[in-house]
Amino acid sequence: MNTDQAFELLKNAGVAEDVCITTVRRWLRERKITYEGRQSSSSVILDDTDQALQLLKDAGVAPSIGLLAVRRLVREGKIQQVGNGENKEYIPKEPSPTRTIQPSTEDKRIRQLKAKIKAQDDHIKGIEELHQSSINTLIQQRNKLNQEKMLLEKEKNELQRETRKLLKENLDLRNELLKIKEEYSKGNKADPEKTVPVSSKIYDPRPKLGLSKTAGSKDILAGYKALLKTTHPDRGGNAELFHFIKMDYDAFRNSLKDK
Repeated sequence: MNTDQAFELLKNAGVAEDVCITTVRRWLRERKITYEGRQSSSSVILDDTDQALQLLKDAGVAPSIGLLAVRRLVREGKIQQVGNGENKEYIPKEPSPTRTIQPSTEDKRIRQLKAKIKAQDDHIKGIEELHQSSINTLIQQRNKLNQEKMLLEKEKNELQRETRKLLKENLDLRNELLKIKEEYSKGNKADPEKTVPVSSKIYDPRPKLGLSKTAGSKDILAGYKALLKTTHPDRGGNAELFHFIKMDYDAFRNSLKDK
């Protein structure tokens, strides 16, 4: 207990200021208190009620007045605890008001919040798994489309090579036909186009269309149509090649009409 706390104890008991000063000086000499500056770091001035009553009695304060002062200091929380002396029953320590906590209610609330958090975590996990599954599905579809694209590009390249080959054969046949026409014209013979056996040998389209020698007219027409679709400019084909194949197709179809 320091000098400031001693002054506060005596003032609370109604002791006059000059008596407070004299008493505090005497307590210092008797080493019942210690000296300390004016600024106290604690609101507690005494350890227990017995100490407070003894000091007040030593200061000449009447027991009834001392009891009232000590009781007030206990209520204000300036005396730490109720002592074990004879006056204990007159100075009950009043508990400071505290917030009542209901553990069961708080625990229930905590459990509810934990359950909600777990449900949200499970929901988020489910969404993440669904998202990942969708990504995997899209990746598989993309890979499949890329494979199909590669196959189509390969088929397209093969068809283009085949069409270029057919175009070359067609040009060779036309050159051969022109050569035969010139030979017939020089010899004053009949037009070879009117000679069916020679023409049929030159313009047999089955080898060019990849058909067997036993293929009929319907097969030849179907082959021409498929080739025309492939080489059509609207489908990315070659316009010149399409033109030559169309001429062959028309010539073959007309030859059927003549028959």
